[in-house]
Amino acid sequence: MAAAATLPKLAQLPTEPATPVESAKPSKVLVVDIGGTKMKILASGQAEPRKVSSGKKLTPTRMVEAITKLAEGWEYDAVSLGYPGLVGPHGPRSEPGNLGHGWVGFDFAAAFGCPVRIINDAAMQALGSYEGGRMLFLGLGTGLGSTLIAENTIIPLELGEVPYDKDSNLGAVLGKSGLRRLGKEGWIAAVKQVVSALGAAFVADYIVLGGGNAKKLKGQVPGVRLGHNLTAFRGGLRLWNIEYASTLSAEGPQPPVYQPPSEWRTV
Repeated sequence: MAAAATLPKLAQLPTEPATPVESAKPSKVLVVDIGGTKMKILASGQAEPRKVSSGKKLTPTRMVEAITKLAEGWEYDAVSLGYPGLVGPHGPRSEPGNLGHGWVGFDFAAAFGCPVRIINDAAMQALGSYEGGRMLFLGLGTGLGSTLIAENTIIPLELGEVPYDKDSNLGAVLGKSGLRRLGKEGWIAAVKQVVSALGAAFVADYIVLGGGNAKKLKGQVPGVRLGHNLTAFRGGLRLWNIEYASTLSAEGPQPPVYQPPSEWRTV
């Protein structure tokens, strides 16, 4: 599970040129959101995302080749990558279940030729949706993505591993396979049940539902917000405003410097 990162106040992207160190603040960022079936990209200053299919044959080498071609004509000096799996200071910590292999240990900075920051895809969407307080984000896509942000602290979760019943976990029920198996009405009922329980368990001020299937819930789950398609890209831009976030560069991974809290506090 990726380490939590503390956010400063979210601001507009700075204009200083990128340098391959941990504190680099690029002027133009290419944000890549990798899903189980689609991969979408958007660069600073662009209005419309571009997308291409992903899937089981997508290795990191093929991903970089596809993105380089897809982003033709766009300028960027850093990359934010939303990855569908566990992420650590050196990049992916586990191979994704819905893509090809080779992600752990891959040199993303060398492949892209610029600094790269990688975050779990649900955490990137959550970061783009965050408006303060304690927010629980649930991504309803191929599987179940989940992140808690509490008082500007990002806490990636793996709620998809939590058992739902004796045969299934939450990821199998609320993900794409669960929707297909239960049908729309049964799936919506399961989402309502789980959202209510998780909201109470995490004492969330608000819950945001994102991912490709969230649109099926419009008006169906009272008291939640539905994420927008562009929130992941907003999160990718905000990622470069986090002072203590790991950056992959030509010099190798620049891990975040741990800053112990000056005193204990409750959130």
